[in-house]
Amino acid sequence: MKTLFRKAMLAGFCLLGVLSTGARAQGSDRDGCSEATLRGDYAFTVSGTIWTTDPTGAPLVIERDGIAMTHFDGRGNLTQVDYVASSPNAPQMNPPKDPTTGFHIDESGTYQVYSDCTGTFTINSPTSIITVNFVLSDHGRAIHTIVISLTLLKPSGPVPAVGVLIHSEGHKLGRVPEDRDDR
Repeated sequence: MKTLFRKAMLAGFCLLGVLSTGARAQGSDRDGCSEATLRGDYAFTVSGTIWTTDPTGAPLVIERDGIAMTHFDGRGNLTQVDYVASSPNAPQMNPPKDPTTGFHIDESGTYQVYSDCTGTFTINSPTSIITVNFVLSDHGRAIHTIVISLTLLKPSGPVPAVGVLIHSEGHKLGRVPEDRDDR
């Protein structure tokens, strides 16, 4: 019995040591990210759900899927175009569109990147205000996001979404050096 207790205590201390090492590593992790880390054009896939109300106040659930192209200037400003499809019950917002591509236009905002490669950005469009938290990976070539706030701008006035669960994955565009063989 004493042997089992000692083994359990030893395992507990080992686990505590591993967990505290991970906490120290996270706390001292200085990747050196900044606004300049997030610079250039990023292609995103977007999907999720919005819970809001219809004009009568009845609950409304809207499914969304889309793609976006966001340009980050490396100094905290962004512009974006997107093409987002919504479930048939979604209210028609009719944002401005590019006549050639059909993508929604007139979307801009600001962003902030923290030294641990996390950050936040806000997108302002004629039909919504969206605030997003993100994490950068692959030295800033990939961005993983979750929407934390969404306000729909309707003709009757701003309507905060009751709930939102939308995420996106983005990847930096540009040429990737090809692997070369020493032939």
